[in-house]
Amino acid sequence: QVQLIESGGGLVQAGGSLRLSCAASGHTFSTYDMGWFRQTPGNVRELIAALSGRGDSTSYADSVKGRFTISRDNAKNTVYLQMNSLKAEDTAIYYCAARALTSAKYNFWGQGTQVTVSS
Repeated sequence: QVQLIESGGGLVQAGGSLRLSCAASGHTFSTYDMGWFRQTPGNVRELIAALSGRGDSTSYADSVKGRFTISRDNAKNTVYLQMNSLKAEDTAIYYCAARALTSAKYNFWGQGTQVTVSS
């Protein structure tokens, strides 16, 4: 089992930056791929950034590529999402999630943190 707690959300003006953090419980953090998802009302939860357990492979949704960076510190059991050049359309609830290396889907989720970008 992995428990995930996000932090760092808030209100920011368009063009600004925020860094989200996701702290994970457990001592096997490096064996989990990590992802950041976001969801807006009426829409499905979208995977926007993913990072392998060792931190050597990343992927991004086109909507955030070049602006967001996912990273992890396995010594601190924490994954980050650095968000730069924020736009109003980035407003959403952001969730971090974990996927065991043997799993095809993310099955551990944080509670979510609200990010609001004012235009």
